[in-house]
Amino acid sequence: MKKLRVGQIGIGHNHGDAKMEAIRKFPHLFEVVGYAEEDEAWVEKRGGFPMYADLARMSVNEIIEKSDLVLIESDVWDLIKYGKMAIDAGKHIHLDKPAGGTLEDFEELLRAAEEKKLIVQLGYMYRYNPAVKKCFELIELGELGEIYSINAEMGTFHSPEYKNWLRNFNGGIMYILGSHLIDLVVYILGEPQRVEHYLKHTGLDEIDVEDNNLVVFEYEKALARIFVSSVEVNGWGRRQLVVSGSRGTVSILPLENVCKMTFASLDGRVDHYADIKDEIEIEDNSVTGRYDEMVNDLYAYVTGEKENPFSYAHELAVARAIDCAVGGASFRDEKIHG
Repeated sequence: MKKLRVGQIGIGHNHGDAKMEAIRKFPHLFEVVGYAEEDEAWVEKRGGFPMYADLARMSVNEIIEKSDLVLIESDVWDLIKYGKMAIDAGKHIHLDKPAGGTLEDFEELLRAAEEKKLIVQLGYMYRYNPAVKKCFELIELGELGEIYSINAEMGTFHSPEYKNWLRNFNGGIMYILGSHLIDLVVYILGEPQRVEHYLKHTGLDEIDVEDNNLVVFEYEKALARIFVSSVEVNGWGRRQLVVSGSRGTVSILPLENVCKMTFASLDGRVDHYADIKDEIEIEDNSVTGRYDEMVNDLYAYVTGEKENPFSYAHELAVARAIDCAVGGASFRDEKIHG
C-alpha cells in the first residue's frame, strides 16, 4: 500500500491538532514529513502539543516540496493563500473551513485544482458523522420522499476569549459554526433561491459580536432553518439535524457524540397525532475518532480508490451560501451565483 507524504501548513486552526492526530493514527497510509507555522505565537502556544512535538518544523515551501498531500490548518484568513500555493505546486490539499478569503479567490483555487485533477477536501466534519451519512443514504433511497423542511442547530456556550476571536469574521458565529450546517443543507437541497438572516448581538460578557444567529434558506417548496449560538447553555447537547419530507422524517439529536437518530416513516402509520418513530442504531464515533473516517477517505480520494462526492461545484456553492448567510445579501430572488 502506497504511503502518502503529508505535511501541515499552519497550526493555528482550531481543528488542526485533531486532524494531525487522526493522520498519525494511520502510519500505514501516511508518512508525516513535518509542519510549517510562520506565526511564532502559535508555535509557542501549540508547537509542544503531542502531535507536533516530535515533528520537524519546516518552511512553508519545504512542506509543499516534500509532501504529496498538504493539510492547510492556518488561521482562517490565510487558508486560501496557503491552499493556492500547494495547488500551484501540484499538491493535493485538505483545506480547513470555512475557506476564508473572497469568493473570487476560492473559485480560482478550485478552478486550478480541477484543471490539475487535484483533490480539495474541505474540513466539514459532519459529512463524516455516521448519523448524517445514514440520513444521506435514506434520502438517496427515496425513503424521505420530497424534502420540504430542514432544521439544523449548532450551539455552544463559548468563552469570552472565543467570542472575541469571532469578531474577526463577518457574521460571527454564523460564519464559523453555521458553515458546517450550510454545507449539509446545500448538499441536500442545493443552493437557495432566497436567503434571510438574523444576526443578533446579545452583548453577553460585554462583547459586541454576532453570537445568536438564524438564517432561513428558501427554495421553491422547501425551507431550511439554521440556528447557531455562542450563548446557549448545553448548546452542545442540543446540536441537531432534522430533515422532513413527504414520506418520512429523520431526527438526529444530539448530533454530537453519542448521536441519537430516529426515523419516522409514513408507511404503516395509523395515528398521525402520535409520536411514532424508530430509533436507528448508529456507530459511536467517539471511540474511533471524529476525523478518522475523514482522513481515511482523503487517502482514498488521492489514490483514486474512491471518488470525492463533494465536487468542486458543491464547495463553491457552499461558499456562496455562506457569503449570503453572513451578510453578502439579505434577499436573493434568483439562484445564488456569486
